[in-house]
Amino acid sequence: MDSYHLAPSRPTASFGHDHDAPLQHGTLMNSYSHHNNHSRETDSDPTDQNCDRKRPEQQARLRSRNSVTNMSSVLMSKTVTPFLREHIPSLYAPIGKPGNQETARAENPNSKYCYRHHPDSKCRRAADKAKMVMIQSELDKLTSADQQAVTHVWSLFSAAPARHRDLMLQGILSQLCFPQLSFVSREVNEALKIDFISALPVELAQKVLCYLDTVSLTKAAQVSQRWRTLADSDAVWVRMCEQHVNRKCTKCGWGLPLLERKKLRNYTRQRQLAKGGPQGRVMELADSHDSQDQSVNQHGKRPAAEAEEEDPVKKRQCIAEASKALTQPKTRSWKAVYRDRWQVSYNWKNSRYKLSVLKGHENGVTCLQLDDNILATGSYDTTIKIWNIETEECIRTLVGHTAGIRALQFDDSKLISGSLDHTIKVWNWHTGECLSTFAAHTDSVISVHFDGHLLASGSSDKTVKIFDFNSKETYCLKGHSDWVNSTHVDIKSRTVFSASDDTTIRLWDLDTRQVIRTYEGHVGHVQQVLILPPEYEPDEEVLNGASQDNQDAMSVSSGGSGSPSMSHAQIERAGSPGSHSSSHNPLPSSLPSGDEDVRHLYGSAFAADESRPLPPRYFMTGGLDSTMRLWDSATGRCLRTLFGHLEGVWSLAGDTIRVISGANDGMVKTWEPRSGKCDATYTGHCGPVTCVGLSDSLMASGSEDGTIRLHSFKPCRQ
Repeated sequence: MDSYHLAPSRPTASFGHDHDAPLQHGTLMNSYSHHNNHSRETDSDPTDQNCDRKRPEQQARLRSRNSVTNMSSVLMSKTVTPFLREHIPSLYAPIGKPGNQETARAENPNSKYCYRHHPDSKCRRAADKAKMVMIQSELDKLTSADQQAVTHVWSLFSAAPARHRDLMLQGILSQLCFPQLSFVSREVNEALKIDFISALPVELAQKVLCYLDTVSLTKAAQVSQRWRTLADSDAVWVRMCEQHVNRKCTKCGWGLPLLERKKLRNYTRQRQLAKGGPQGRVMELADSHDSQDQSVNQHGKRPAAEAEEEDPVKKRQCIAEASKALTQPKTRSWKAVYRDRWQVSYNWKNSRYKLSVLKGHENGVTCLQLDDNILATGSYDTTIKIWNIETEECIRTLVGHTAGIRALQFDDSKLISGSLDHTIKVWNWHTGECLSTFAAHTDSVISVHFDGHLLASGSSDKTVKIFDFNSKETYCLKGHSDWVNSTHVDIKSRTVFSASDDTTIRLWDLDTRQVIRTYEGHVGHVQQVLILPPEYEPDEEVLNGASQDNQDAMSVSSGGSGSPSMSHAQIERAGSPGSHSSSHNPLPSSLPSGDEDVRHLYGSAFAADESRPLPPRYFMTGGLDSTMRLWDSATGRCLRTLFGHLEGVWSLAGDTIRVISGANDGMVKTWEPRSGKCDATYTGHCGPVTCVGLSDSLMASGSEDGTIRLHSFKPCRQ
């Protein structure tokens, strides 16, 4: 057979003549397309059965079904072979091969270019296994000649350049009936579903996943193995940790605890000691080794006999291993870090906790401090008890005061307590030894707080005493007209906050020993000052203006002349020319916009020294008027008032995520500091809650009923 006519009404393509390749190829494609339709029709294909109308050309092909498949090898060599010989080398030849003219012309060929940047390149995508199995099954049902014909069609299309492919598809689509077009539409819709995450470069895919929230990210990890690898990568979860750990996310409002504060401090301290101390002490400083080595005594040393018998070579090996453990701490994936903190935060949000009640004091508990696994409590029974939180046992009792303990604070090395016996004592709480005693006040010591080498104490003698451990200097700050219930030192800015029964809070400058500002708004005795972390930022609606219930709050600013100035709220309310205002410290009519404006609000001492750090910007107070107030220390404005307790608030504790309060009504409440919303209420004490403590996963409260209630929000597996 020298020629094959597609239809009487169409131009004839003679294979015996030298026509161009595209025309030969299009003619042959039409032939194979009609033959393929004929084969499916005879096999009772449902698509062809639905086609009621058949063209005369189709009727003719039904009578000669084998006309295409019986094509001679000579015909194939004249049509298919030249086309493939022309186009296959440029498509399949390796990059840089002389026969590959397209890649040889490129100065820097790159096989990773997609079809969008290199239209003639083949669009590579993973094959659909189920679809390929179905095609192979259908192909096996055909005769050998039909299989050869279909394979030639596939080969021609595969080898054709992009322009030829478009021409082939247009010719095929123009011949399809509606059932066949519907079939093509269904197949195309499935084929157009692209796994864009897998198709993108790793960096871009991770960038896209960084915009997902936690729930969506965990669901994305369930799509496929590739998605799981990308969704679990550290590059994605470190961003998630930056947004939520130790802060409230501004987008979703979700915050996670920091956790492992003690591990971080221990690691830093051990690194410093390992660099500066003798090498033989490195292993002894590590907590993990101390807990595992039973032969180490409480002073951190082993028996002399054992040390003498030890081989020096083994000793050096142990020291080297300990040093390596310090320099190469164990690492975890950022997803695991996030997951641990999310579980703790979830328990806080849903009030899932383990409750422990510690009993040991013979009278009411007045003060406490919670730090990792150690809890220190003071009581009216004149004793201070040190508790191991994990074992819930009292490991030490400090005895020395002759009256009730009203305040305490401890760090890694010392504990400082204030008592109703007018004294302040410094203890080594590890051994129970009293290191020193200060009798600086003439009446009961109500509060103590130290930061670095500075200690501030408040007393019922209406004064605040400052102790400098370095210079051994002591001086007194006078200004309150009633008991000073709370003090807080900020060593960076060299300032002190104090709260008093005279219903005011004062901010003192330790350099000038003068009052920077007095905050007024409470109508009851102010019992506690809580400094909020630097990361804290109030809601924008709070910053834009104080609410109506806060308009009675005022602050008086003391300048160099000592003349007071009224707060912005009071100035707006009064509006009279007779209002007192200090030219040294004027209060703004709106919130300050820059650091210079804020610095000017703290007085001339801060305005003159730009290198001096500013005092903490935001703080909260609790009073016996049953309210808590949020203050801006720069402007003196009361930004928000929190209501909820039925009786006076005795104690506050908080961090960047939450604030807890204990009150005379026997309840402990947790608050969201940005919105001021009460998240949960905890009951159980049979008396007023006089003190509260907070850590990332623990909450402690002490009461006049003599008990300490400890809420642990750690996951059960911990």
